[in-house]
Amino acid sequence: MVDQAQPVSPGSENPDASFVEGNAGGKGRFPPRGRPVIRGINGIGLWSLYMKEVRRFLKVQTQTIWAPAITTLLFLVIFSVALGRGGREVLGVNFPTFVAPGLIAMAMMQNAFANSSFSLLSGKIQGTIIDLLMPPLSEGELMGGIIGAAITRAVAVGFVVAGAMLLYPGVSLAMAHPWAVIWFGLMGAVMLSLLGLFASIWAEKFDHNAAVTNFVIAPLAMLSGTFYIIDRLAPAFQTVSRANPFFYVISGFRYGFLGQSDIGDGRAVAMAALGLLVLNALLALGAYKLLKSGWKIKN
Repeated sequence: MVDQAQPVSPGSENPDASFVEGNAGGKGRFPPRGRPVIRGINGIGLWSLYMKEVRRFLKVQTQTIWAPAITTLLFLVIFSVALGRGGREVLGVNFPTFVAPGLIAMAMMQNAFANSSFSLLSGKIQGTIIDLLMPPLSEGELMGGIIGAAITRAVAVGFVVAGAMLLYPGVSLAMAHPWAVIWFGLMGAVMLSLLGLFASIWAEKFDHNAAVTNFVIAPLAMLSGTFYIIDRLAPAFQTVSRANPFFYVISGFRYGFLGQSDIGDGRAVAMAALGLLVLNALLALGAYKLLKSGWKIKN
């Protein structure tokens, strides 16, 4: 006797079992429910987010890349005329050569902050933040794409500003320690990218972001020893300056060009380099925890 096939009511089959059977025959298309499709790092998604952010600032590169070079060159002209007249030398070099590395580092940091602080904030204001939250990207991948694009913009601005500096008479950008130029330039860009991400998460409108720029970032940048050495300050203000992480980025970056800085000798510069790495690691951990909590993003 041949057994009759029993009818199967719709929805009574086991989708997990059918997937396993289909996979055994090479015909399975979809994984069972609850099983992750992407394991490890979503490389395609991370690269797509990075390229989206890079193309965003390249679409207005006149404002995001070339304008900082003009603004920084004007800073160099004004301060050189005001403070560098009479052949004034600082740290054994003429004033324009002394101030140029600090202006390059400052431009890199400010543009890194501007890029990362715009990403989430614009999405929250325009109602398009769902485009960042819905794709299969972890918090680390989301942070990596935004921070990576901000660093890319900072490096691009650094090269353009350096090229503009070379047009000014008397400026020399010969590097005494290339490792310090690369390390402190990247550490400064990473630090400001992370601070920009914090600001982007916290801010609810562009006025909030502008407040952070005007009352936190700009004062710290201007009081970082970009235009002077801190030895000429009163002891109390020297202590305040040494508590400013911007000071170590500017002075370490300058050390890479001039071979000396007001941080101290090579050992002190190496300690400052390690300190910035630790600070950035703590900032990255804080940003990751904040993104994972969904504070002011998923509410």
